[in-house]
Amino acid sequence: MDYWPADIGRSADRELLLGSLVERFGVPTALVNNAGRAPRVRADLLDATAESFEEVVRTNLQGPYFLTQAVARLMIGKDRPREGSALRSTIVFITSVSAEMASPNRGEYCVSKAGLSMAARLFALELAPHGISVFEVRPGIIATDMTSGVKDVYERRIAGGLVPDGHIGEAAAVGGTVAGLLRGGFQYATGSVINVDGGLSIPRL
Repeated sequence: MDYWPADIGRSADRELLLGSLVERFGVPTALVNNAGRAPRVRADLLDATAESFEEVVRTNLQGPYFLTQAVARLMIGKDRPREGSALRSTIVFITSVSAEMASPNRGEYCVSKAGLSMAARLFALELAPHGISVFEVRPGIIATDMTSGVKDVYERRIAGGLVPDGHIGEAAAVGGTVAGLLRGGFQYATGSVINVDGGLSIPRL
């Protein structure tokens, strides 16, 4: 397996990443926008800094937005796959339940994911005529490096009923969902939002 380190928020790095990918494998038929970061410090909305906002938005929104633009241009240049083909090109945006659920102590993260959610809808509309499906996957509370520092807080809240499924999710649950989308099993769907959150985002009384 090949890896190319890149800061997705930098245009030069995006160009180098995509150029290396195309040189090694040719034009991609799939893109998973999974780059993401939390703010370095969880700060109240009234205390958050412009520097933190810019850093989070550059990685979580601006980078994926323009990487998708570049990849989509390449995909459109390819011949459209046969009707019903499992090789239909697919783009997946990994957003978050924070695209809709507000957390005032990490406002920049919520704004970045809400913007990415809209980006997924925009690209779904733009690319559907070209045979390219676009999906949004919204993870809930997942055991990752990003949540490790507040794991105890989440576990207490989950024990109190925050997540109907009753536990923190695993990254494999998100990966399995993305794999299913990329296998081409959703032929007549685009712009769909798939929640992988143990029921966290279900409205309740």
